[in-house]
Amino acid sequence: MDVPLKDKVGRMKAAVPEAHGQQAQYALGEQIGFYLRQANQRHVAIFASLMAEKLTTTQWAALVKLKDLQPCSQGNLGRETAMDMATIKGVVDRLVKRGLVHTAPDATDARRLVLTLTPEGEATVARNLSVALQISQETLSTLTLAERMMLMELLQKIC
Repeated sequence: MDVPLKDKVGRMKAAVPEAHGQQAQYALGEQIGFYLRQANQRHVAIFASLMAEKLTTTQWAALVKLKDLQPCSQGNLGRETAMDMATIKGVVDRLVKRGLVHTAPDATDARRLVLTLTPEGEATVARNLSVALQISQETLSTLTLAERMMLMELLQKIC
């Protein structure tokens, strides 16, 4: 299937053939990963400029999801936030060091850590929910409401 692309001013460009026996040409500026990375960089910059608590996007995701799931295991939190085991461990370790998350051994499985938010972790989430919504609005600010809904639907479909 050919993938139609638009140039910087929105004009349709020639479709790029998929690599099924055809010689596909690779141009970085025509690849989805190139645009996803730029969109992510823009979002992270907005996040860093507005989030007052000096939290990273992964720390924020862990805090908000833990608020919904607690108590929960570190592994489950990683799955629910789409972080691998090494990443979620590092995120949790930093949140514990900041006094935002409490860990305890699971009563039924000593290999498993059970996580809960500390009172300061709860307060941090509460203080920053409106900022997090503002960050999402700013990230999507160049899109119409219909485009925002379409983008979210398409991203969920490929994830």
